Amino acid sequence: MPVGEKHKLRFGPFQLDTQFGQVSKDGIVLKLQGQPVQILEILLEKPGELVTREELRQRLWASDTFVDFDHSLNTGIKKLRQALSDEADTPRYIQTLPKRGYRFIAPVDGSRAPVAEPEQPVPVLRTAVAAPAKRSYAKTAGLTLGMVGLAAVIVLIILDVGHWRDRLTGRTTAPPRIESLAVLPLANLSGDPQQDYFADSMTDALISQVGQVGSLRVISRTSVMQYKGTQKPLPQIARELNVDALVEGSVLRSGDRVRVTAQLIGAVPERHLWVRSYDRDPRDVLTLESEVARDIAEEVNAKVAPDVQARLSRARPVNPEAHELFLKGDAVFSLDAKSLKKAREYFQQAIQKDPNFAQPYLGVAYTYLMLGDYNQVASNQAYPIAEQYARKALEVDDSLAGAHVALAESLEQGDWNWSGAEAELKRAFEVNPNSAGAHGAYSVHLVFMGRMDEAIAEAKRGQELSPGLPGPYNDLGWAYYFDRRYDEALAQFKTAEEKAPNNREMWHSQMRGWVYREKGMYKESFVELQKWNMPVSRLGHIGNAYARAGQKAEAQKAIQQLLEFTKQGLGTWELALVYAGLGEKDQAFEWLERAYKAHDKGMCYLKIDPPLDPLRSDPRFQQLLRRMNFPQ
Repeated sequence: MPVGEKHKLRFGPFQLDTQFGQVSKDGIVLKLQGQPVQILEILLEKPGELVTREELRQRLWASDTFVDFDHSLNTGIKKLRQALSDEADTPRYIQTLPKRGYRFIAPVDGSRAPVAEPEQPVPVLRTAVAAPAKRSYAKTAGLTLGMVGLAAVIVLIILDVGHWRDRLTGRTTAPPRIESLAVLPLANLSGDPQQDYFADSMTDALISQVGQVGSLRVISRTSVMQYKGTQKPLPQIARELNVDALVEGSVLRSGDRVRVTAQLIGAVPERHLWVRSYDRDPRDVLTLESEVARDIAEEVNAKVAPDVQARLSRARPVNPEAHELFLKGDAVFSLDAKSLKKAREYFQQAIQKDPNFAQPYLGVAYTYLMLGDYNQVASNQAYPIAEQYARKALEVDDSLAGAHVALAESLEQGDWNWSGAEAELKRAFEVNPNSAGAHGAYSVHLVFMGRMDEAIAEAKRGQELSPGLPGPYNDLGWAYYFDRRYDEALAQFKTAEEKAPNNREMWHSQMRGWVYREKGMYKESFVELQKWNMPVSRLGHIGNAYARAGQKAEAQKAIQQLLEFTKQGLGTWELALVYAGLGEKDQAFEWLERAYKAHDKGMCYLKIDPPLDPLRSDPRFQQLLRRMNFPQ
């Protein structure tokens, strides 16, 4: 018999002989047979691609076979991993996608090596996985099988299945260029749900690090966190986020080690591009985050500017206790005063443990920004402290885009330092062009300046970075509102609510209430504004609506309640809104003057807020604008 060929698939030190159903390692045949071998062959048919559990069931068991499928498949995978010395939590060969299936993630060499075996028949191409067929050595059978195999090869070449035509002609198909990606929530493999905050924080850090690569569009953290624990197929997620690739992986923290496994997956067609595991001491967790980001950028051939390369290589060790305290503060950070206080305590404890760790300073800065923004602490108290901590964070690490944003917001709302705020926001873009927070903050700044076309464009950029969440649609609606484009604003708020139908957050009601008031739809405005859970701001805006609707008694009630808040240094701006609605201009200007002296954050809206339109023709208003030093 002439010299034949045996089809072999090679990966690492292993080799699968698809003709005889044998797996060998470095030339030594392993004691592995039956279903584990069949599972391996199915996975190797589509390296880098998802093979679903349902597909394996259909291939391995007939429809009329009664078997405990889950147990049998899990056993087969376990035996296969044992033979390959593979681990489920840090896979080199077989990756588990929970409740979905498996993916073979190592490079596979599918070449055919000639072997002189005159006794063996010409091999056939396998089109299904089954137990090895009985072999006939009759001449006629051998010729028939050979012709079938040749025909199958010709069909594969004509159709270019698996790019066989390109391989045989020496051509290669370049993979689609990756210009956008999303880092999906990293899975917590500790077995302890209490450790979810650690995995979430690693996800956030990785997004921030990869986001520094300006040649990539990186989806924001808020958009990807909605996919935590999802069973959606990866191509569907990629379509929803409009990205070319996805990064998914896992985190395992055990004792004095942190292990991260990350993999890069092309979206359409779904294909595995790269996988790597990292095992580090907790002191090196910041270095680990930068290293993963550098590897991803290198894998997608992204252009990384020299200053970004330097930043990604500059991470310093961090005290593990300080890092843990920071993560706990970040996990409890919320908008209510109690949560903000608890978060601030964690951040300050972290600073005491490691004064050279930048993130806790930024955490404290943001707690004070929120306390000021939500009228829980007077502006002239909250924003100077926020500025102090933001500056300290930047002294430690100038590469934190969030710290530049925090400094910009404190300069803007605390000092009315418009040029300084804009400079910090532009610096944030230099550090991380994909920072959704920076784009949102810059849109707000542009609204304050009355640069509405630019503000709207910036809000739309935010939608590109966070397409699946309501926030960017609220931001754009907010910009339309101040541009007096009320119907377009309502359309954006409606889309925002559709993005999160079960999360009727206060912003929907607040901004719809504003729009309805300006459209003269006062009953609708009252309904929406009553839902708003920020008492000081609600009283100012609903008091203005009551006044304009002719319900002066209700407006006076709002004034009396606001006067109580002024004892805490709050409500000066809101009182001016109510008096403007009543048409009592002298009283309105008196409270605007008090708001100016108190550095009330509401004064940032002076140039553009619709409720103040009746005051704009008054010379006192123009004088106040000049004192605010708004750029012309």
